[in-house]
Amino acid sequence: MKGTPIVVDVLCLGIACYDLIFSVDRHVGPDEKVRASELTACGGGLAANAAMTVAHLGYSVAFAGYLGQDIYGDKHLHELRAAGVNTELVVRGEWPTSLSAIFVKPDGARALVNYAGSQDLPVEAEFQLDRCRPRAILVDGHHLAAAEPLIDWARAKGIPTVLDGDTVHVGSKTLMEKVEFLVASEHFALDFSCQEDAAVALAQLSRRAPSSVITLGKLGLIWRNRADSRFGASAGSYPAFAVPTEDTTGAGDAFHGAFAAGLSQGMNWEELLRFASAVGALCCTKKGARLGIPTGAEVAAFLARHGWMRP
Repeated sequence: MKGTPIVVDVLCLGIACYDLIFSVDRHVGPDEKVRASELTACGGGLAANAAMTVAHLGYSVAFAGYLGQDIYGDKHLHELRAAGVNTELVVRGEWPTSLSAIFVKPDGARALVNYAGSQDLPVEAEFQLDRCRPRAILVDGHHLAAAEPLIDWARAKGIPTVLDGDTVHVGSKTLMEKVEFLVASEHFALDFSCQEDAAVALAQLSRRAPSSVITLGKLGLIWRNRADSRFGASAGSYPAFAVPTEDTTGAGDAFHGAFAAGLSQGMNWEELLRFASAVGALCCTKKGARLGIPTGAEVAAFLARHGWMRP
């Protein structure tokens, strides 16, 4: 083991990028130029946003991922540290930090263009993941060479593992067979299953992981637990909270971060889904994936207004 052990509630391993969010009246068409009314810049990326969410909620978290030695990498690292995220497992290198341009309409709908930089990834040893002692782990399918042994180790130790199933690629297809909790977007579920019905897709996902959840945006979510899940064999749905939507960017990442945080605290299944749903909903009330992440106190107040309080 290298260095002092990192003891945290959640370890998030995966992609980090920097987001440039443009507020537009409509999404750009062919050969069209559109003027933005507002520009917001902040860090982004599936696992990085999840880590920020865990920190904002008041839990301890470490992020393992890559940032370039450039201005966007510097800004992102500063954001992570300012929020209280442990960044000892962040690897920095010469290729650029991943960059996303996000176009958001007044109704919150978005379009996104991402530049991933070099496809070369840091080798597993550079992450020093053997230093970390988390109570829950979230991965997003990136940095597969590091994620696979980490998930295998966690499952052997009984540590809950979550995959953020955002898009279908080699990493997500590999890890969905290994994690305990597969929490997927509707796009991922339909794309992977080659189905048009989310309920049919859920049945297919459930054969891959003991617990599977498909998030459906304003329609809430559907879920299924197998008999080998720690929560038992059952299935159902959960409605979305109604909130004024400014920007849906990062809402899924916030949901995943809250889901992992809830697992680290031993929440039961209903409480876990309610907690993560509230965090995802509140994230939609402001522009920018990071700016809408609520604090633990804000989530508690929101749930109290809806008649729920933690014992």
